[in-house]
Amino acid sequence: MGKIAPSILACDFSQLAAEVETVTADADLLHVDVMDGHFVPNLSIGAPVVKCLRPRTDMYLDCHLMIDNPGDLLDQFATAGANSCTVHIELGDPRPLFDRMRAHNMRVGLVLNPDTPLDAVLPHLDEIDMLLFMSVHPGFGGQAFLPEVLDKVRAARAIVDERQLPVELEIDGGINLETAPLAAAAGADILVAGSAVFGAPDRGAACRAIRAAAWG
Repeated sequence: MGKIAPSILACDFSQLAAEVETVTADADLLHVDVMDGHFVPNLSIGAPVVKCLRPRTDMYLDCHLMIDNPGDLLDQFATAGANSCTVHIELGDPRPLFDRMRAHNMRVGLVLNPDTPLDAVLPHLDEIDMLLFMSVHPGFGGQAFLPEVLDKVRAARAIVDERQLPVELEIDGGINLETAPLAAAAGADILVAGSAVFGAPDRGAACRAIRAAAWG
């Protein structure tokens, strides 16, 4: 059975703790989108919000750093209570960032954008805990799913399984009742869903429905 990761980018930030509570019983982790207005054309939240959220929930906080300077902020996210940080391969050699995350006892994530070939991340598969595939162009929620990304997920699934690597495959962007089974069939372990969860009247039911659509 895979995992459901609601993205708090789609929630009501004025009621953040209450919003998180609506998914606690039915989700496996929380996806925290951090955007700086430079690496992607939008601004969202930073480590101070994670720090405020941490004492209000025991959920795993999966922080996706869509920022130009993740190395400058990893200490802040670790201190704030992030369980993992995911950094973009498009920024260059990620190994120094991996070392910093390990030093903070955080799990290590690597992410690639829709236009980035899978070959870019293959040298790092034995160095990470999670590989995140963007199935939309990062920066804004509510975008349509890009099905061509599934080919990369399938290829990564085959490599991870063949090498018996303890790497979870995560996918983020346009995940809903229609696309969740496609992503799961391609080999995704973790489905990040924003609008499909926090845009629903019953967020717990939305999580359960996506899980059932994906894995039965």
